[in-house]
Amino acid sequence: MSDFSEDLLRPTPEDDPAETSVRPRSGMCLPWLQKQVESVATRGKKEKDFAQTTSACLSFIQEALLKHQWQRAAEFMHSCLQILEDSDSHKRQAAPEIIWKLGSEILYYHPKSSVETFNTFADRMKNIGVMNYLTISLQHALYLLHHGMFDDASRNLSQAETWRYGEKSSSQEALINLVQAYKGLLQYYTWSKKKKELSELDEDDYAYSTASQNMFKHSWKTSVSFSALVQTPGVWDPFVKSYVEMLEFYGDQDGAREVLTNYAYDEKFPSNPNAHVYLYNFLKREKAPREKLISVLKILYQIVPSHTLMLEFHRLLRKSDKEEHHKLGLEVLFGVLDFAGCTKNLTAWQYLAKYLRQILMGSHLAWVQDEWNSRKNWWPGFHFSSFWAKSDWKEDKALAYEKAFVAGILLGKARCDYQQTRTQPSDKHLRQEGASQNQHNQVTATTARGQPCVKCAH
Repeated sequence: MSDFSEDLLRPTPEDDPAETSVRPRSGMCLPWLQKQVESVATRGKKEKDFAQTTSACLSFIQEALLKHQWQRAAEFMHSCLQILEDSDSHKRQAAPEIIWKLGSEILYYHPKSSVETFNTFADRMKNIGVMNYLTISLQHALYLLHHGMFDDASRNLSQAETWRYGEKSSSQEALINLVQAYKGLLQYYTWSKKKKELSELDEDDYAYSTASQNMFKHSWKTSVSFSALVQTPGVWDPFVKSYVEMLEFYGDQDGAREVLTNYAYDEKFPSNPNAHVYLYNFLKREKAPREKLISVLKILYQIVPSHTLMLEFHRLLRKSDKEEHHKLGLEVLFGVLDFAGCTKNLTAWQYLAKYLRQILMGSHLAWVQDEWNSRKNWWPGFHFSSFWAKSDWKEDKALAYEKAFVAGILLGKARCDYQQTRTQPSDKHLRQEGASQNQHNQVTATTARGQPCVKCAH
């Protein structure tokens, strides 16, 4: 073991007044560490010398971690090992988790640390904190993966997969499922590589048959690893995506659909936008009916109205034969543009400009009014202020033309600062301006036939 590791794990000096007499300055806080300080050091009782020393040590380490002072944190770390021998059974039980979290963080970033040092520390902590064996094993495997040590990580997970301590608890079972799932993810990685190799072979080749058999063997192992986890409530995006890809590859469309449907709609699972995205993309690959696609994206719209798929959702609604879908299509566009991250989305503004013209010419002014009434007090400043007008006309004239057209409809030309702030266009934009003006004239002609503009309709 390296000198650094020995320094980190060496016994604590019994007398060190410097560490017990000084309290760190107040400042930033690591929530999980603060919680551990409170639960281990105080617990509502009068602190004794031992607890005071531990509390001070943890506070010094917290401060050092926040300042990225890894050497200083390591120097304090060995003093905290005394909590492993605390006479209070609750504190002694919580100690290994604290030591592991702090020690692994320090070893990960310390300039003198190495993979060998981290491995030694992890193995020691697995034996000391037997109740934390699975958690430490999983985090150890992720560390090894980060360093490209695929085989070592796989062996680590295989050992953890077979570990048992006492009677199997529900928390133990959940961790075992997670360990198995990460092992499955590594197997999926191997399967994915073999899939790529297979695509480069001739189907009539003997090597193709051998590679295909190897792929199937890995897929079976991976499916076993994933199947338990995807039935457990939680957010399992990378595992679900990998599992579904394998099921689709082997033609099990029904199995893939069942996994994705449960992941998206089972009430035991937390709300997860990605679950609906995965289901939508799968149904799209299957060429599902438009109504089915709309039903999936409608739920996604309720969760994340600014999602990138909302413009695709609008196109589906626009093509529908139902009037309620056409009305929802307008709501979706307004919903997208309610978000600051979408204010310069040219496609969204193009869709809105085009759709407003269609709706007004189709005698559905009330739809526009319904959407505008809740926005008329803040959209003008949010989208159509003179500041944004100057910026847009300077940076993106195509965007500016679309916004000016929309602003003219919603605000009226007399009140529209956005149009009045427009700078003189260059020759190369004259044709675009002409097209925008033609759109405006068509809407003006429509309102002249008896349909009031949005701002003055009552």
